[in-house]
Amino acid sequence: MKEIARLLGEMVQTGTITDYALFGAIAQLRYTQPIATLDVDVLVRIRPDDRLDVLSPIYAFCAERGYAAEGESVRIGTWPVQFIPTFSNLTREALEQAATADFGGVPLRVVGADYLAVIALSVGRAKDVARILALLESKSVTRDSIGLLARRHDLSDAWARFQEKFLND
Repeated sequence: MKEIARLLGEMVQTGTITDYALFGAIAQLRYTQPIATLDVDVLVRIRPDDRLDVLSPIYAFCAERGYAAEGESVRIGTWPVQFIPTFSNLTREALEQAATADFGGVPLRVVGADYLAVIALSVGRAKDVARILALLESKSVTRDSIGLLARRHDLSDAWARFQEKFLND
């Protein structure tokens, strides 16, 4: 993680990206019990560009430093790292509200638990359902906090369906 943190810091310093935050399974480690994951997901804000391949500056930056692309990821140390540009108002807000956390002595920006839950709700895969349930079980989020954030981002119906299906006591 130290190598990833250093590289992300360099990307911000050079303007390759303007901001970042870990999200996905690695970010969830801050809030719940360890879970299996194969990669590190990094939400990034990049400067607006007319290019279709908005990630090419990131891949070029990594290649210049000896980090090879592997499909949709870049291998940084032992981790494949996937860079994901903010793709909605929800992810932009999640990035803006991210906090700096300590990952084994390494400071890294991390998306908050409520945002992880609502991003998972918006995607809706089986592993996203498990993520929301784990965050609720760990008491890192509450039904009310997810509901408020879901309402702000037009996901109230999705939240109601989730509760009916998975939380109906």
